[in-house]
Amino acid sequence: MNVSLGARAHTVVDSPLGELILVAEGDALVGLYMTDQRHRPPVESFGRREGRLLGAVAEQLTQYFAGERTVFDVPVALTGTPFQRAVWTALCDIPYGESTSYGELAVRVGRPGAARAVGLANGRNPVGIIVPCHRVVGSGGGLTGYGGGLGRKRYLLDLERHAAVAPLF
Repeated sequence: MNVSLGARAHTVVDSPLGELILVAEGDALVGLYMTDQRHRPPVESFGRREGRLLGAVAEQLTQYFAGERTVFDVPVALTGTPFQRAVWTALCDIPYGESTSYGELAVRVGRPGAARAVGLANGRNPVGIIVPCHRVVGSGGGLTGYGGGLGRKRYLLDLERHAAVAPLF
């Protein structure tokens, strides 16, 4: 993906999961963070706050939460180790409304037996929802770990399975 990078800036949008902080660097989304999210960088690293930033991302998130969008097509620039980026790329191949286990994802990235490492990389995903780390579950199908909290993970999975969901916030 060829995107223009530059100074960072951020905006805050409302969602059924609470406020989401969208961080841009140039034309690319580099962060999507929930309040109280584990592994969230300090706010000072988000750059200046702009009210109308990343309008396409905000619009696509609104459509997603309304059940009208199943795929995102916004420019994203992810910074991480080669292994983390491989995991994050594989997350985007998990179809909307479906889930996979950490072990299955490890096989997909060519590292069978590295389910724990996949889980750690998954937890460091800087662009949750857009890069759907919520679609990874435990080997028995149970909800395990989510940087935004298990309630949010359950909400996102139920939303994608077209179950009745009420906003969390």
